Amino acid sequence: MSPAWVVYWKEVRESLRDRRVLMNSLLLGPLLGPILFLVMMRLIVGRELEKAEQPLPVVVIGAERAPELIDALRQMGLEVKPAVADPEQAVREQRIDLALRVAADFGAAWRAGRPAEVEIIYDSSRREGGSDVDRLRGMLEGYSHRNGSLRLLARGLSPGVASPLVVSNRDTATPQARGALLFAMLPYMLVLTIFIGGLWLAIDSTAGERERQSLEPLLANPVPRDRILLGKLMATASFSTASLALGLLAFLVVGQFMPTEQLGMSLALGPHFLAVALPVLVPLVLLLCIGQILIAAFARSVREAQTYLGLAQLVPIIPSIILSVLPVKAKLWMYAVPLLGQQLSIMRLLRAEPVQPVALALSAAVTLLAALLVFLVTRRVYESERLAVAT
Repeated sequence: MSPAWVVYWKEVRESLRDRRVLMNSLLLGPLLGPILFLVMMRLIVGRELEKAEQPLPVVVIGAERAPELIDALRQMGLEVKPAVADPEQAVREQRIDLALRVAADFGAAWRAGRPAEVEIIYDSSRREGGSDVDRLRGMLEGYSHRNGSLRLLARGLSPGVASPLVVSNRDTATPQARGALLFAMLPYMLVLTIFIGGLWLAIDSTAGERERQSLEPLLANPVPRDRILLGKLMATASFSTASLALGLLAFLVVGQFMPTEQLGMSLALGPHFLAVALPVLVPLVLLLCIGQILIAAFARSVREAQTYLGLAQLVPIIPSIILSVLPVKAKLWMYAVPLLGQQLSIMRLLRAEPVQPVALALSAAVTLLAALLVFLVTRRVYESERLAVAT
């Protein structure tokens, strides 16, 4: 192990002198994710709360056909905007966000006790207008329910006759579970922090040294190649682990400034989360670092290594997309899949749910085994004499 430690300290000293490594490993990697989350959540939550407190502007076509309805909607917070000639085209071209059209026979149908029609015109492909549509629909449904009850009372009937079934909702989601929805991408951000933390050191210790022609003298020493590779892996993993630890601390700090209480949520980001998340992700550090070194070993230059690893960092987002899009119910075998197992564990920690020790052990064992296999493959690459030659 002595040659491995010599290579380790050599790589660490050289990396500490390199501003790019320090900026990426100890500043950009740990702080990028937390700052993005804080800014994004502040903007989204602040905007939605501001919209909920302000009047809802809606273009109304045919407002004169239902004056009582419009007055009631105004009392609920509707701001009536002048009608436009073609509301469908106006919404499609984003000249207006939302429109309400009162049917031509609204008055006659209302006086006859028949259902009177109003039409909400909106574009469902525009996500920013979804809350406004729900708010307008809620106003209309409230007005309809109240007037339906009054009609039944006028005929000597109980309003309950029209509602033979009463549906009660009991939401068992805890504030921590609802808060985890806001941080659905947190596992990927932590993986990205690991990736960025060791990125430059993995590139510089292989492709960089090859480009500077300093790798060949190192490999010419009478030292087993696996010891040299082990030293480079330990150095890269040290910077990745430091980046991960700083990133977790940054998320703990940022979590205190998230406006989750205004939404009835809370975040399970505390010392317990840090104490469990760090050991969960350490095996992944080794797998990602040796994978980065392997990819960089095939690059003939630093620029080429940057290109390869830039594409490789898209791979960890696949489990996050699966967990965000598909309603995946965690099974024990899923923890045996590297990246997916770690992300499932982080999501359970965010929801303040216990993680089974057998699941954690399975995830760590399989990830370490995968890291060992990649290490053996990389050692074969390091045994090739072409590794030190820049062509």
